[in-house]
Formats: sequence, structure tokens, C-alpha cells
Amino acid sequence: MKKEVRYLVPEDYMADPAVHVFNGRLYIYPSHDWESGVPENDNGDHFNMKDYHVFSTDDVMNGEIKDHGVILAVEDIPWAGRQLWDSDVAFKDGRYYLYFSLKDQNDIFRIGVAVSDKPEGPFIPQPDPIKGSYSIDPAILDDGDGNYYMYFGGLWGGQLQRYRDNKALESAAFPADDEPTIPSRVVRLSENMLEFAEAPRALVILDENGKPLTAGDNSRRFFEASWMHKYNGKYYFSYSTGDTHRLCYAIGDSPYGPFTYQGVILTPVVGWTTHHAIVEYKGKWYLFHHDCVPSNGLTWLRSLKVVELEYNADGTIKTIDGGGE
Repeated sequence: MKKEVRYLVPEDYMADPAVHVFNGRLYIYPSHDWESGVPENDNGDHFNMKDYHVFSTDDVMNGEIKDHGVILAVEDIPWAGRQLWDSDVAFKDGRYYLYFSLKDQNDIFRIGVAVSDKPEGPFIPQPDPIKGSYSIDPAILDDGDGNYYMYFGGLWGGQLQRYRDNKALESAAFPADDEPTIPSRVVRLSENMLEFAEAPRALVILDENGKPLTAGDNSRRFFEASWMHKYNGKYYFSYSTGDTHRLCYAIGDSPYGPFTYQGVILTPVVGWTTHHAIVEYKGKWYLFHHDCVPSNGLTWLRSLKVVELEYNADGTIKTIDGGGE
């Protein structure tokens, strides 16, 4: 049986959705793709996004998707270079915090934060990126106990291979195929939500034998696009495998892991990347993601879509067909 899929913003190109329920409404924070004319390359320079919109709805599959307009743009950010990539939003004590990936004026990706008193913005950026931040794709878990955790990192154009133990390397380094893969990162946020409360840690994904996934295991290993959600008391870390174009997931008992690989959430879509968000709304679970069907496969012009997500009785996720290769 083919699942019902909805394109959420058919009139524009949106990608990399972060999705949360605030005040009973569902808010979607995507990247905003556009045709900038930058040639395609492995560094992702053609993903030359320059602003963010926010959308909201009270009916995921059928209701109006309201565009609240631009909430933050490159020219608003004091330290900005270029490329406003994946973001996420968290709520604490009456304020909303938008965490975003952006290259600084030296073309190094950092993670910034902007603040608003409304989920639809506008968001006012801090003057500097988060101290000690690097790479891309921040995703925030509100653990419900007063602690908030950021998951981040991305290979290749996301620059994660340029770092070891939170320090920049002289030159980028990838492990051998039989060595443990470069892991994503997890860090607890400070009380004021504007800094890291600790040094970022490696988020290790183990295989069925309890061994870390290797760099050569590129159909399962982490590449980019972290997301974290909780289901029945367990922590579900989901991510894109990048060059093998899958969304996979691993389950753990702590926000720090370790996590054990479980399987594929979404098979490849049309296009290259598979960023996503998983969220519960009005008793149903949804997978928000994107593909390049409306742009006829132009990988830098992606379209936001949603499909219902289902769990098996044992807590595993039913694999969804992405419709690609």
C-alpha cells in the first residue's frame, strides 16, 4: 500500500526541515533553496541558501500551511560569510532559540543562535557564533528534565573531517575503511541556551555485535542531518548516510548514547540529500523530509514533504519508500 505523501510548500523550494509543536500548532523550520547559479561540487557550494522562513499548520496532511515569512537572513548576522544551512529551534522559559549553521568570513562553518519571544520570529542573532562550535546541522533535544542537548556535524562540505577531539586539524583526515567512522557530536547546552555547557562528545553508533560502525560501512554510517526523538522512553538518533542517500537510525538509553544501529527509515529519494525531522502531532507520528521531484532532480532545489511514520510493536520503525533509486 502506497503511503499518502504531501508536498507542503509547492510554490517554493524548501529543505532540511526541523519541526516542533509549540502552543498546539506545528511549526516547520526549513532551509530555503534558490537558484543562485553556483556550480555543483562535493563541497556543497551550490547549496547557497541565504535566509530562513517558518511555516505552521494545525492539520499536517490537509490543513493550510501558513508562511510566516523571513525570520532570519545572512545580512542580519554580524559574523556571516555565506550558506545558511540546516537549523533547529528550541523553546525554554518563554523564549525561542534558533540554532543555525553558517560559514563565517573565513569560510569555516560555525553554529550560531538567534532569539525570539515568538515561534514565528523574527529572530535576533547573537553577535558571535557559539564558542567551540564547528561543522553543521544542529538538532536540539528538549529532554523534559530541564536539559537540552545539541546534536551536530556533517562530512565533506560539512567540514566534520577537519576536527578531532574538538580541535581543528592541520588538514582534513578520513579514517581507513576498516577504522571507526567519524562520529557526529552531542553536547549539553548551557542554562541560558546560548553556549555549550561542556565539550562536545562523540556520538558512537554500534553494530549488532557492539562494535562501532566503520568508515567503509557507508550504507549505515553517519554522514549528516542529525535528529533526535524519544519514543517509549528510548532515544532514537536518526541521520543521513549522505553518499548512499538513506535515512537510518539507532536506539539508545541515554541522550549521549551509545546507540545501536537499527535500520533504514527512508530509502533513497530523488535527489542527493535526505534531511528530516520526526515529530508526533495529534496522536500520529510524521516524517518530514525533502526530495527533488518537483525540480526534476536538481539536487539544490528541494521540496518539503511529509509522510506518516509508523512503529512496529517492538519499537522499530517501519521503512518508508523514498521513491528514488
